[in-house]
Amino acid sequence: MLRRGLIAAAAATLLASAAQAQETVKVGLILPMTGPSASTGKQIDAAVKLYQAVNGTTVAGKKVEVILKDDTGVADITKRLAQELVVNDKVAFLAGFGLTPLALAVAPIATQAKVPEIVMAAGTSTITEASPFIARTSFTLAQSSVPMADWSIKNSIKKVVTLVSDYGPGIDAEKSFAEKFKAEGGTIAESLRVPLRNPDFAPFLQKAADAKPDALFVFVPSGFGAQFVKQFVERGLDKSGIKLIATGDVTDDDQLNGMGDVMIGVINTHNYSAAHDSPANKAFVEAFKKANNGMRPNFMAVGGYDGMHLIYEALKKTGGATDGEKLMAAIKGMAWESPRGPISIDPDTRDIIQNIYVRKVDKQNGELYNVEFATIPNVKDPVKAAKKN
Repeated sequence: MLRRGLIAAAAATLLASAAQAQETVKVGLILPMTGPSASTGKQIDAAVKLYQAVNGTTVAGKKVEVILKDDTGVADITKRLAQELVVNDKVAFLAGFGLTPLALAVAPIATQAKVPEIVMAAGTSTITEASPFIARTSFTLAQSSVPMADWSIKNSIKKVVTLVSDYGPGIDAEKSFAEKFKAEGGTIAESLRVPLRNPDFAPFLQKAADAKPDALFVFVPSGFGAQFVKQFVERGLDKSGIKLIATGDVTDDDQLNGMGDVMIGVINTHNYSAAHDSPANKAFVEAFKKANNGMRPNFMAVGGYDGMHLIYEALKKTGGATDGEKLMAAIKGMAWESPRGPISIDPDTRDIIQNIYVRKVDKQNGELYNVEFATIPNVKDPVKAAKKN
């Protein structure tokens, strides 16, 4: 009898464990927590933690467990971690992805396993085309670059040198800016591409200075802006009369204060500023700073925060079901009010539709901010939009 009782107890424990496992939805969060893109990982991780602190860890009757993994910004590691999370941890979502090569490395795994891949950071247009199970809550570089070209032409900038990091988003930024700028009558004097790893901007800045453009258009990924600005000043370009124009990655909220007053007046275009004037953003910034020893959230943080919102709302729509195809059907067309403003997921491309803001770096209460002065509403990814036409 005792043996039977022990067997029954063991069986009950196993059943309880199985039921508990079914009640937990696991999210594999893969981020560069160390290495040159560590600031991206730090911001997104903090935002994901904040989302759960504000909204709880239970949705649709299921506990949401986030499993954080550090890929150090290396694509081979990202791929291995994604495989382990799918096979060993049985995650229902893969999320994060600080750079384009990292997001693309996981696309075949998302497709094969039918696990939604939520891109919270990487910005190359083609990413969402790599798998039907990818959706993005960050941005595309073309969303910012085309409005920057349009603003430049309207403000008497006729000759530009472009300087970008030499990988997917940089090439997108260069191409989309140049196409719009030239179509409106502008001239591209030089197109300069700087290596992504261990970049030395000095020789490229010298080439830019020699071309004597009206403006230098720049894209470097989040976390690289401070190094670029340091070398920009060292080469004397801040006193050359050449305007600095950029995507908001360069004037990243996470580093802007450390760049110094040389940044005041820099015009840039992007999807989020910590200075965005809305009740939702004021609450987000205050809560983020409080939870992170005064750290200011940047556009990576808002991509992570909205990525978690997308996961939670998709689970609500499926009633907690974690079938990948059902989750992707729930994600398509979803719309909500983000700290950055109104956003939605394009049902055709699974890419984000969002406002893009023209901003000027200015000092407010002793701190530097990207202050918005114009809005381009509901911007779809221009690269995909061009393919449809």
